Amino acid sequence: MTDFEIESYAQGLQEFITASPCASLAANRLAETFTNSGFTKLDPTQSWISSPGKYFLQQGGAVIAWLIPDNPPQGFRIIGSHTDSPAFKLKPTPDSFSPDGWGQLNVEIYGGMLPNSWLNRELGIAGIIYDHSGKCHYLQTDALAFIPQLAPHLDRDSTKSLQLDPQQHLRPLWQLGDNQQGILDLLAKQAGLDSAADISSHELYTFDTHEPRRIGTNKQFLSSARQDNLLSVYSATCALLSLATDNYQGDNILISAAFDHEEVGSHTVNGAAGPLLEQVLQRCALAGGEKDSYQRLLATSSCLSADVAHSVNPNYPEKHDPDTRPIMGNGPVLKLNASQHYSTDAYGWHLWEDAARRSGVKTQRFVSKNTVTCGSTIAPMISTRLGITTIDVGVPILSMHSAREMCSLNDQVEMAKIMRAYLEK
Repeated sequence: MTDFEIESYAQGLQEFITASPCASLAANRLAETFTNSGFTKLDPTQSWISSPGKYFLQQGGAVIAWLIPDNPPQGFRIIGSHTDSPAFKLKPTPDSFSPDGWGQLNVEIYGGMLPNSWLNRELGIAGIIYDHSGKCHYLQTDALAFIPQLAPHLDRDSTKSLQLDPQQHLRPLWQLGDNQQGILDLLAKQAGLDSAADISSHELYTFDTHEPRRIGTNKQFLSSARQDNLLSVYSATCALLSLATDNYQGDNILISAAFDHEEVGSHTVNGAAGPLLEQVLQRCALAGGEKDSYQRLLATSSCLSADVAHSVNPNYPEKHDPDTRPIMGNGPVLKLNASQHYSTDAYGWHLWEDAARRSGVKTQRFVSKNTVTCGSTIAPMISTRLGITTIDVGVPILSMHSAREMCSLNDQVEMAKIMRAYLEK
């Protein structure tokens, strides 16, 4: 993950996306990567090491990794991202059977997805199962379900306006015929258990089983699921690992915080609005050795909140500001909003431009058209909770919140370079 050469970077990114069909498995993959890179996993129920070194914490679908320098820490440099993406989540009672013999999955929508983009795709199921002893089992199936769209012959209006009832029309089909088994029986065996009776609880999501694919005349673009926001998670991890590999000699504590549940508001124990990052920072501050170390370190700290950005869609040019038009492939994006849905202020803007100059990367800016509202990110929550400068950034993509999205690989590599420059100063 430390190589910023585009071919090896692209391969690593594709492997990471494929191995991360949901937040919990993304967190598992990150934990494995940090462990293999010499980071020590810490247990929040035990006393922590606060001496110089490389550490990480895994909690549910969130992973926070940090590097404490040999020099006395002067502040925190944080990159925030999130591991979750829109999907269908299996309900507690996931099985349904139609009068015609179809086995259907009862699901609910997780996050602000584009439901139509999930039609006619081969879907797998991934996530976690707890057995009655409290042991957590991770699983990822092959393709086993499909949400069929109604043929236009049976709904002539569908070519003009597609209306999807989330309860009736978005239930994946997964089996047909007599002697049908329950989906939890199948998933229990996938997880190494005997049957559904061994399951105490579960958190399971559908995912598009098609692997990432490079497209374009020079294969410069990447099409895949879950780019929002695994792109940012991967680039932040690359930036932190590159400095750890190069024996970082600075005087800031460097942190990559990949949260869960951003797509549903972040107000959870593993979300950015929760206490997780704050608790990690407080315990890291013990390395300062002073009574007011935490408050002193916060006073000189900042956070780069990395989430994907909107590239101008040439099929809908009227949806974008006429004078500020970020284009996929033209570099990473700084996001600004007068109402502070994005948290970037003038000083944060300066920090971003300074990192871009030092890394030799060209950047772009995003601001909404006045008649089109923008989304929001984890940045306002972090800046409010911690009281530190927080900057909203991201790589521009197309088809955001679709089952498949598209980015420029060059933007991804350049984002990792800026992140490294931001961390190391």
